[in-house]
Amino acid sequence: MSNVERFEFILLLIVVIVVLDLAARRLRLPPAAALVLGGIAIALMPGLPVIEIDPDLVLIVFLPPLLLAGAYFSVWHAFRANLAGIVQLAVGGVAFTTFAVGMATRWLIPSMPWAGCFALGAIVAPPDAVAAKAVLRRVSLPERITTLLEGESLLDDAASLVLYRFATVAALTGTFNLVHAVATFGFLAAGGLAFGGLLGWVWIRFMGMVRDRIVSITMTLLLPWVAYIGGEQIGVSGVITTVVAGLVVGWRQHDVFSADARLRWAAVWEVLVFLLESLVFVLIGTSVHAIVLRHMGTGWVRQDVFRPVAGIVAAVLVSRFVWMFVTEGLRVIWIPDRMRPDRRMFFGFVAIMGWCGMRGVVSLAIVLALPEDMPNRDIMQIATFVVILVTVLVQGTTIGWVIHLTGGGHGHAWGQKHYLSVSQARALVARMQENAIRELAYGADGQLIHAHLLEQYAYRAELAERFSHEQQALQGRQDAEYKMQLTIIDAGRAELLRLHRSGAVHDVVLHQLEHELDLQQMIAEGGLI
Repeated sequence: MSNVERFEFILLLIVVIVVLDLAARRLRLPPAAALVLGGIAIALMPGLPVIEIDPDLVLIVFLPPLLLAGAYFSVWHAFRANLAGIVQLAVGGVAFTTFAVGMATRWLIPSMPWAGCFALGAIVAPPDAVAAKAVLRRVSLPERITTLLEGESLLDDAASLVLYRFATVAALTGTFNLVHAVATFGFLAAGGLAFGGLLGWVWIRFMGMVRDRIVSITMTLLLPWVAYIGGEQIGVSGVITTVVAGLVVGWRQHDVFSADARLRWAAVWEVLVFLLESLVFVLIGTSVHAIVLRHMGTGWVRQDVFRPVAGIVAAVLVSRFVWMFVTEGLRVIWIPDRMRPDRRMFFGFVAIMGWCGMRGVVSLAIVLALPEDMPNRDIMQIATFVVILVTVLVQGTTIGWVIHLTGGGHGHAWGQKHYLSVSQARALVARMQENAIRELAYGADGQLIHAHLLEQYAYRAELAERFSHEQQALQGRQDAEYKMQLTIIDAGRAELLRLHRSGAVHDVVLHQLEHELDLQQMIAEGGLI
């Protein structure tokens, strides 16, 4: 396949992605599941070209921007408050799953070397940031659960990659040093933290000096690859470097970006993340093509693969439940009695966290990168593909049902900080704006010179204060007003377009007024959410 044909095939995949995403929304299915199934269908269609996936290219193209986007939009206070739980999942959970899967694999496939068994365990251990984000976008969960899942998926890749590298070396050379492995992991993690923090600070300083929004947006697009490649080049964890840089930039972005640049940045990244996430899931489906062709019609899969792969999938699923049950149980024992959840809350938390273990791009890229002379390479690849498919298709499509069954949407808020509601925060902001205009509305001689602004902001503050106390009673009236505003905005937009098409206004005027109408529409639409 030529480069032109590859490009045309990728464009075809993007068209398929759009169709599958629309179909998934219409059928109320998780888009990730629809995309994986679409990828499998593409892989099995006769006559279509097969794209050989370079695993290193998959990691460097997809992983950095998706990690940075996840870190950028993380809630920093919640992330920091739950850091111990996140590390327990990202490091302890990955290590436990690696051990459990390794032991199960050795029992199911006695001919596989111990190091190979644990290499497979490290490959399938890390839940995926892309899959987790795709699922969490569709469900409503308490902040602690969401923070733990998102934080785990951002940090567990580093632990998994280190374990995989040592297990692979041990499988190929027959040597392993536990002390050296632990020390190496500590160095990679500490180095990634330091370099990521420094890089994020430097990037913020540079973006603060850039006034051109196109250049500043371009800098944000470059950051994930600079962080990942730079971290790997200096010998630290590129994953942790990227996550920490994203956290730093996300924390400071409110001070650096103007409102206009932030709106444009968010739009650019929303499209980029959608395309990358979707392509990842389609590639997961198409990646089974080579192995399916190699073993199509053979009895090897039925006789020697089905039973061990089923056992490995079971070990992956069960080990996460065991780890969540034990660690959450120990945490509950040590907290005061008045803060302990009841039995239903406890088991609901364990069920939700245990079932949210979707695997994806990292497991795919690692297993595709297995050395050709790795013992039992084919069965390791098949097991990994099946784990990814089962977790994405089964867990991804049923997590909403699990949350509903356990009451997870409202019954797991133990130990969770109570925040102001949107209406309460809006009332405080409006009152502060009123106070500010009261100080500025009068001239040096005490004469009122901005009466209209003072009246406008005082009216806003009064309405916001009243709505924060009577939200349920006033919600219908507010929604009606927002809908009326949208109608008025539509009328203004129609007149603006009429003036432009008749030649009465210049394109520059059109874009300026259209931008103002867009901002008004965003505010009105946001009020209806």
